[in-house]
Amino acid sequence: MEAEFYLRATTGKGISDTDAGMDAGRVVGGHEAQFKDKAIREFIEETAENELAHVRFYRKTLGRNAISRPAIDFDAGFKAAAQAAGLPADFDPFADDMSVLLGGMLFEDVGVTAYAGAAPLLKKKEFVQAAAGILAVEAYHMGMARSQLYMMGEKAWEAANAISDARDKIDGTPEKEDEGIRLDGKANFVPSNPDAIAFHRTPQEVLHIVYLTEKAGVSKGGFYPNGMNGELRST
Repeated sequence: MEAEFYLRATTGKGISDTDAGMDAGRVVGGHEAQFKDKAIREFIEETAENELAHVRFYRKTLGRNAISRPAIDFDAGFKAAAQAAGLPADFDPFADDMSVLLGGMLFEDVGVTAYAGAAPLLKKKEFVQAAAGILAVEAYHMGMARSQLYMMGEKAWEAANAISDARDKIDGTPEKEDEGIRLDGKANFVPSNPDAIAFHRTPQEVLHIVYLTEKAGVSKGGFYPNGMNGELRST
């Protein structure tokens, strides 16, 4: 989903049929953004390249076990996410610099916590090492998005924190605190626990967010109208 999002924002097109897999689902929504800041465009272009490289790495490493891309609906997903966060009903994450960064933050923060939470599930040492490397790249992306949004001022602070609050509400774990980009009246560049360790989420908690539901036992919705492919499908 991250590769599709960033490629559409920078090129207007998603990943190729070859990279999507044999039985790839359809992707709805997305268009090239109207970037105003050259540096931010370059940041997002690099992020798109990284995410596409991750897709290709997974396909190469997993071989016949690699799943095809599930159906993705950016239109319905972001509309529901905006409603949950109290953002304007016409919020378009592909509109401009701030919008793309806000859309990216929705994914990147979750990606970091997802890799951290999935680490105990990996049994092969080489997979743990690869996952740690990918987590680091996702954290770089997250830091870029959060820092750039913070420098955009109060409007960006409020929108980013609203997204954080919405994630906190629907991830199914009220005891885990999501953190926005402004906390206690100052910048919150690194969301982490008191030991400065990144938060983690289980696969089910991640699915709560991408399906945009607080309910348990849900296997589709939000950004994934037909659910995930593979074994981990349900909240």
